[in-house]
Amino acid sequence: MRIKQTYLILFGSLLSFLGIAQEFEYNGNPDMSFRTAQNLAFSGKRAIAQDTLNSILTRYPNYNDVRNLLASTYSWDGEFDKARGHFNKITSTDKKNKETWVAAIKNEIYAKEYYIALGLANKAIGNLKDDELLLKLRKEILEQTPGSVENQSEILEENSKKVVIENKVYNNRIAFSNSYEIFNVAYDPMINSSLEYKRETKVGSIIPRINFSNRFQTNGIQYELDAYPKFSEKFYAYTNYAFSAAPIFPAHRAGIELYANLPKAMEVSAGARYMAFNDQQVSIITGSVGLYKGNYYLSARPYMTQAKDRPLGISGTILGRKYLEDRENYFGLLAGYGFTPDLKQLQDGDELLAETLLFIESQHLRMEYQFSGKKQPHLYRAHLGIVRQELAFDSGNFYWSLSAGLVYHVKF
Repeated sequence: MRIKQTYLILFGSLLSFLGIAQEFEYNGNPDMSFRTAQNLAFSGKRAIAQDTLNSILTRYPNYNDVRNLLASTYSWDGEFDKARGHFNKITSTDKKNKETWVAAIKNEIYAKEYYIALGLANKAIGNLKDDELLLKLRKEILEQTPGSVENQSEILEENSKKVVIENKVYNNRIAFSNSYEIFNVAYDPMINSSLEYKRETKVGSIIPRINFSNRFQTNGIQYELDAYPKFSEKFYAYTNYAFSAAPIFPAHRAGIELYANLPKAMEVSAGARYMAFNDQQVSIITGSVGLYKGNYYLSARPYMTQAKDRPLGISGTILGRKYLEDRENYFGLLAGYGFTPDLKQLQDGDELLAETLLFIESQHLRMEYQFSGKKQPHLYRAHLGIVRQELAFDSGNFYWSLSAGLVYHVKF
């Protein structure tokens, strides 16, 4: 009798379980649910989007657009292993799906699994016959992994008959830049130009630079050196020193900042800047918080400026970028409040103002677009900016300025 009761209890529990499962079984329109999940994902509500996408897959496991979006959201959240599993399910059956191949390769790049990314890139190129975007991605991976061709000879041999491997790493770069700024009142146009050389080394990059400026019918030259020493995979630094004898530049400028790469594709930094003028010295504390999400990057940077006999000056910037084919092709937008240490000196009568400008009210917005040539590795960057700033000689009144410029990078 007890055995019979036990069987009845188990049978009832099974029926209850099946009833619950049926209650939560997906029965909606998969296309409409997919579009809803897309909107949720792109508006930042990825957890809700993932629940919807997983629910669709319980009923439609071969709906690759759904699985691809789900994998992408995991990649944006830094859950690279989960993303990898879903991408692999798609590429194992749909070998011509370029969108998924690209997303899968970028997932490994974000995870810094460059050898896996290289293997995926070679397989994708083999299936899609030397696609231009995939070739660019592979070039980016090879630049991140010097010597990877030799270390991964077995992987590359699989596709050697289909693909010509380009293993050229560009450790040198020369950049020419020029910008022009006009004002609606008071000031004559400004011209700023620079010439720099960048050298990549095993311990980091070194960038000597010469800056030229023409402001208020005064010419000036500044000599500058940047260095980005690497300490490990997680830590690197920024150091800077510049000097000039021209009145339109600080006599000395220096900077130092330590950067740390954190989990979840986050980067933080803390540092300081120093400027010495003829009759004043200025110290600036700064730092940044940056976050990578898929093809997007967002960074916030405050500045706290202190000088003798002046109140503490607060300013800051927010930078956003959307990366295109690779990390060197992007659209960017920079917004700022207060004056930043990228100093532009103005004048009051015959007197050139320097540190005063670090404490006046200012707002600025700048757009930039960087892209590479189709048949060569060189880079081009165009930028357009607008500024609303307090007049240095007339506190409380403001002027507007518009600036535009071009930068040309030559790699070799």
